[in-house]
Amino acid sequence: MKHLTILAAIFAAALCAQPSADAQQVSQRKVIKTATVGWEKGKFLTCKDIVGPEVRPSMQRWFWTPESELTDKPQRPAFKAPVLPSSSNPEVTYGKVPSRNEFGINRGWFPSPDGALLAVYRVDETQVGSFPLLDIKPRAGSLKSIKYPMNGMPSEHVSLCVCDTLGNILNTLDVTDFDEERYLAGVTWTPDSKGIMVQVVNRPQHEMHLNLYDASDGSFVRTILEERNDAWIEPQDGVWFVKGTELFIYRTDNRDGYRQLYLCDMNGGIRRLTQCDADVAYVANDGNYLYYTSAEVSPVENHLFRIRLQYSGGKQGMNQLGKYKLGKPERLTKDSGWHTVSMSPDCSRFIDTWTSVGVPGRIALRKANGKVERQLSEAMNPLYDINYVTVSMGTVPSADPSLVNYYRLVRPADFDASRKYPLIVYVYGGPHSQMVGDRWLGGIRYWELLMAQKGYAVYVQDNRGTQNRGAAFEKAINRRCGEVECADQIAGIQQLIDEGWVDESRIGVCGWSYGGFMTLTLATKHPELFKAAACGGPVVDWKWYEVMYGERYMDTPETNPEGFAATSLVDKAPLIKSRLLICQGMEDGTVLPINSLSFMQSCVENNVLADYFPYPRSEHNVTGPWREQLYLKWTDFFVNWL
Repeated sequence: MKHLTILAAIFAAALCAQPSADAQQVSQRKVIKTATVGWEKGKFLTCKDIVGPEVRPSMQRWFWTPESELTDKPQRPAFKAPVLPSSSNPEVTYGKVPSRNEFGINRGWFPSPDGALLAVYRVDETQVGSFPLLDIKPRAGSLKSIKYPMNGMPSEHVSLCVCDTLGNILNTLDVTDFDEERYLAGVTWTPDSKGIMVQVVNRPQHEMHLNLYDASDGSFVRTILEERNDAWIEPQDGVWFVKGTELFIYRTDNRDGYRQLYLCDMNGGIRRLTQCDADVAYVANDGNYLYYTSAEVSPVENHLFRIRLQYSGGKQGMNQLGKYKLGKPERLTKDSGWHTVSMSPDCSRFIDTWTSVGVPGRIALRKANGKVERQLSEAMNPLYDINYVTVSMGTVPSADPSLVNYYRLVRPADFDASRKYPLIVYVYGGPHSQMVGDRWLGGIRYWELLMAQKGYAVYVQDNRGTQNRGAAFEKAINRRCGEVECADQIAGIQQLIDEGWVDESRIGVCGWSYGGFMTLTLATKHPELFKAAACGGPVVDWKWYEVMYGERYMDTPETNPEGFAATSLVDKAPLIKSRLLICQGMEDGTVLPINSLSFMQSCVENNVLADYFPYPRSEHNVTGPWREQLYLKWTDFFVNWL
């Protein structure tokens, strides 16, 4: 009989996933939750299956109208796309997203609250070098040149103009901090549409000034706050004004070790709002309550909280920081797992989308105090008809003995600890990532299920350098990308080896982008451990990566020569002992093909038998109809070589 087995919320004592008693004598791997999906006569997944929608949970989506009414119809922005200034110079653009989407910047223009004005980015790439990419679509081929600001080389110049909605430039903000290659992030209008706040970051990304400018003439008014950090400063948000006041909420990890929220006034006064040793994110406020999500329950869970903002100074002067009494944090979501929240515009209710390792997804409508108003949607498990697979989520010790790291382990459901199994390590490991969470099957990537059905165990782990664990955890990679990350990955793999069921002669590793860099780094640092390695779009030397991201974590070849020498992979090709596959989108404008091609040239010069598979018309990620072929290629590679 077809059936679904989901053993959810099974903690460390779970017999089906916990290491055996003998293994526990040496292994310190702990299981937090486990789930088994499918049945003994279920179907085996194909690469076509895993790129389709049928294997993914689906639910009815819900939205808010501007009047805070619930609807199942997507809402279009009320503000129509304006006319933007034009430029006769193709290397100067208006309304373009600057800084290659770093610092949380995802748009090129910002309307004032009253809708009369726009703050518009002007991006000047005149000094930025170009890189050619081969375009095979024309019969004779052609080169497509893209602007790419490489680490340590000239970068773009960004300014911020104030415009009307007809595309006329009224003024340009008088930003004079640092030099012309500064970054302008966190653009926020004041509620009265008279001021613009900008977080100005110097190019080395060690200093930030939160400045206020007069929108009427672009003049500098004052610096409200400053931040400095010897590792890096990375603003990821604008600021949020407390409704009905001139006070604003500001988020940074530079003051108390975690991304926390602070109540600030326009003269530099600042007061900590959230008091937890965990990263938090702003959601909304109505002037009486601040709503935010937090990792304080667990780094692999996401929950909604609120704090009362009670003003004790009467109706006048509500801009005085010291007059606010802060309530105790209230946790509004109780079920363990990951809650994604959409607050109504009036903050009276919220849509709570909840998932966990054993729960595909449920959506509830809740009142502002967290009480359920009604259930809206529930996802059916789409994997009920596949052949058994078991997924466990838990912790392993870090290479830093004071820490643990979170992992996901996917195994055949008939797993027998007395047998030996080949192991595939899927790795990303870079900044801004979190591969493991208390979400459906631990945040599974469906290729992992396919390989588990073929008899492989697949292991995924978040290491130091990834997000949601605080500043010290994330900044451990400073100036030495790949070092602590690899140490943590090896520490986790060793826990599995210590349990006795890993076939040590059949361990593979794979990853894409930063994960491609990690794959090659692991394969060259520990050539005796890995029999097969596959990667895509790998960074091979940080001197070939972009200014914004690369200089944040590595500085420049001139200021950090030892770090660049230690982390460059070009000269380490002779260390490879595993069978190696490198895939590369040949129109990749994120990690340029010069990275992988330079590594392949080193393989040629050193008689290393690596395989190179180009995707001639793909960019950084192989998407659309070609993704199935990518999975076919990787599956074939590991089946043949592992």
